[in-house]
Amino acid sequence: MSTFDALREQLLDAAAAFSGGGDAPPSRTLAGILSGMVDDVDRMLREELEIFPVCHHSPASALAMTRRLRDKRPKVVYLELCEDMRPLLDELRNCKLPVALQAFATRLDGFPPGSGPLSVIAPVTEASAEYQAIAYALDTPGVEVVLVDRSVDHVFQWLPREGDGAAAQEPGATEDGHGDEQALHGDAVGVEIGDLRPRFAELEKHLLHHGKVRHWSEWWDQYVEQPLTGAGYDTYRQAMALIGSLFRRLRPGGDDRLAVDEERERYMWTRIREHLAASGADPADCLYVCGAFHAVSTVAEFGLRSEAPSYAISPRTGTRWLYGLIPSSHSAIEAQFGLAQGSVSIAAATWAKAVRRGGVTPYRLEGQQGGRARRAAKAAPAVAAEPAGDRLSGFLATPPTLDGLDEDELRGWCVDIVRLARRNGYLASTADAIAVFETSILLAGLRGRARPTPYDFADAAVTCIEKDAVPGRRDVRRLCEILLGGDKIGMVGYDALPPLARDVYDRLEPLGLDLTRRTQQRVLLDLKADPELEPCSDLLWTLRYLLPDGAIRPIMGARRLGERPIQESWDVALGRHQREIIELGYEGVTVEQVLEQRLRRTAWDPQATAGVALAAVEDAILYVGGRRLPGELGARAVELLAAERTVDDAPEVLRRIRRLLTYYQASEPSLPAWCEDFVTAGYAHYCTLLPTAFADDDTGVRQVGAMLGAVAGLRPGPARTRRTAVAPAGPGQGRAAVGGADTAGPADQKRAARPLRRVAGQPARRPGVSALRQRVRPGAGARPRPRAVRGRGAVEGVRATARPRPAAVAADVDHHTPPARAGAGPRPRPGGRPDLPRQTGRAGRLVPALGTACRAGAAGPGGTRPERAGARAAGPAPAHVRRRGSTARLYGRVGERRAGEPGERRGAGPARPASGDDRRGLRAARRLRGAAPGQRLPMVVLCLGGAVP
Repeated sequence: MSTFDALREQLLDAAAAFSGGGDAPPSRTLAGILSGMVDDVDRMLREELEIFPVCHHSPASALAMTRRLRDKRPKVVYLELCEDMRPLLDELRNCKLPVALQAFATRLDGFPPGSGPLSVIAPVTEASAEYQAIAYALDTPGVEVVLVDRSVDHVFQWLPREGDGAAAQEPGATEDGHGDEQALHGDAVGVEIGDLRPRFAELEKHLLHHGKVRHWSEWWDQYVEQPLTGAGYDTYRQAMALIGSLFRRLRPGGDDRLAVDEERERYMWTRIREHLAASGADPADCLYVCGAFHAVSTVAEFGLRSEAPSYAISPRTGTRWLYGLIPSSHSAIEAQFGLAQGSVSIAAATWAKAVRRGGVTPYRLEGQQGGRARRAAKAAPAVAAEPAGDRLSGFLATPPTLDGLDEDELRGWCVDIVRLARRNGYLASTADAIAVFETSILLAGLRGRARPTPYDFADAAVTCIEKDAVPGRRDVRRLCEILLGGDKIGMVGYDALPPLARDVYDRLEPLGLDLTRRTQQRVLLDLKADPELEPCSDLLWTLRYLLPDGAIRPIMGARRLGERPIQESWDVALGRHQREIIELGYEGVTVEQVLEQRLRRTAWDPQATAGVALAAVEDAILYVGGRRLPGELGARAVELLAAERTVDDAPEVLRRIRRLLTYYQASEPSLPAWCEDFVTAGYAHYCTLLPTAFADDDTGVRQVGAMLGAVAGLRPGPARTRRTAVAPAGPGQGRAAVGGADTAGPADQKRAARPLRRVAGQPARRPGVSALRQRVRPGAGARPRPRAVRGRGAVEGVRATARPRPAAVAADVDHHTPPARAGAGPRPRPGGRPDLPRQTGRAGRLVPALGTACRAGAAGPGGTRPERAGARAAGPAPAHVRRRGSTARLYGRVGERRAGEPGERRGAGPARPASGDDRRGLRAARRLRGAAPGQRLPMVVLCLGGAVP
């Protein structure tokens, strides 16, 4: 005869009177569900190993656990928690609760690519049954705590079967968030002990409606926490098992989470039997702590006497997991598991009140930070276990005995909330305190409660104090949470930190900062007066690079290439970002090692470009120093530049390489080898793509201008002097001025620019100051000079005004590659003309001088009749070209032409020799481009020599 036969008969009679039968299977009818719930409770009580059902962050569960541990004093405690997190439990005594156990992995082996990094957290608060069990086991000699749940690796192995793994959100759970406090856990997957919530949406809605509450946390506090807080152990155990069975049986038909829960239950019972067989412990001296949902499991492996075949545990993947502790908070726990805002803070306040009122001495780890140290209670003799009787019948038939109105407590709440409201800008007074007091009592009466709950008090405060707008950052509901316990935030102690975090704390000790404070602290570094603070400055700059915004913020001082500040001022808030510092410890032992790994990862990323690699080189120089890492990253930049087939990043590449060359020129005796290789590769690369970029309509002017600047302004030479002798170029490369500085001198640049100005319709020489004054204010009888058609430099003017456009440039133009022999120009075609593009596109239209030259070269001397006809149909040539034949002279030898070579128009005679300005400009252009005397130069090269400094 079962203990619950009488209760079963009562429930079956009520089910028959209520439903009257039906065509559904017996297990799905009301009678089958109610009788099955009773059977589940009976099976749990008859199990040889004592099972303790709990709910996550439940004060009632924590109180019952404290009483049971003092009465039973078990020698082995089996806990529903990831088994590979066991070493972290010993570090809890060095922390201030709440904290979270974390497992972290970045290098994945056995998981889909791109799914990392992976992170799992398990929060621990003082008002939880699991913490009481851990504190008892760790501080009691001869007691062992064994974690029996699946490993962290299995959590992610089974995650696709769990769906998205996100907890269901309660109404109002994400409203009025607490800012960055909810981000303490990041994007980690949460693991909780005792997830007890209806999985049937209609059931939860029905309970909330008839309970006259807004969200599930309020229903649980009123109908479960308050009645079970003062109940006996047997009553608590049977009631929690009944609730777990109810939620297990009332679930949707296609609930995929049930399959994962059953796998977890098989895993836990298998581990328990293995430990008992290995240790020889007596089951009577053991206690199994698990969620109420798992306490009434129906799997065949349930119990120590199960006759089911042994469960085969799947192996772990090759992923290397790293473990540690991170700070947590009440709001972070609420956001992680979808609880209502303020529910964990209210649970903590309920726990503290029950401890003060009930005379229970909770367990606390020795040396635990935070809270008040409590004197350990004297150990009492163990109480012999007695057969548990039927406590459910009386608990279900008798209404709970609720506490009467505690006027002193409610009055204190009302006075304190008005004081807080006035501090935060509300115009509250004593009348508001009286109104809140009376409204709280009225709301509790309307909702059928004997005394106002914290939820009733918060609603009354919002109604009476908060008017049309919130004057400050916090509204009244947030102030009520602060009053009832606040958003308690944990802290990981120094001894529990990873080596990297401890190294950071030690190296910043000379600054005299309290890095455990969550407030922002200002520090001033006078590096000239105190040179020993330079390592602290370097570390702060490195942390600013690695940590998110707000952790380290420079107020005065900057770190640039070739600059060292004399004084620096910083705002330091490392206490708010302790989790990020701890997670840095999962990547390396020091911050320099982590920085080097990240720079390498950035440069060797499949999507990396030459500009990204050059940025990594600059960061390596600024934050790491030395020549080894910048040299490796620079060599990677050369590889990426040679492999690129577009010119989208040409402006960024030119800007960064000029900056790096200038830095090495000013600070190093010679250029690194990778810089010379980069200049050589860049010249060949952009010379190859430049003609096609001119002809492509999708190429922006900024990209074309950057390519022109790279070809004209980068020439390898010695690095010590700004004006150096230019050595002959090697095979396949041009000549570059280090740091973007032109070595030809201003006079040569001016002479080389005169042919370009003449082609663009400008005077060969720039007007002087007096001429400019006459142009602006001409005197009497003075004729103003005509205004120039274009600006001083076509590329410079367009580069400053045009907007970039995306580029898709073909890169396979081998006949424009720089020649192998030193000083040689582009390879001429059989007709004697340089091989230039036949159309210029948008870039040529925006750059008149270069466009005219390109069109003239494409349909110039030696071309076919259709090409010349198409050139004439496009429009008449400029007057200065028709009059002086500048294009023909610029494509021929200076002052001469070969016999039989046609002119620029059909039937035209030999071209007139070039003037003195032309000769001097061409000689300067050849010096800039490294051409041999008498060698033919294309128009583009001549333009580059004068247009780009």
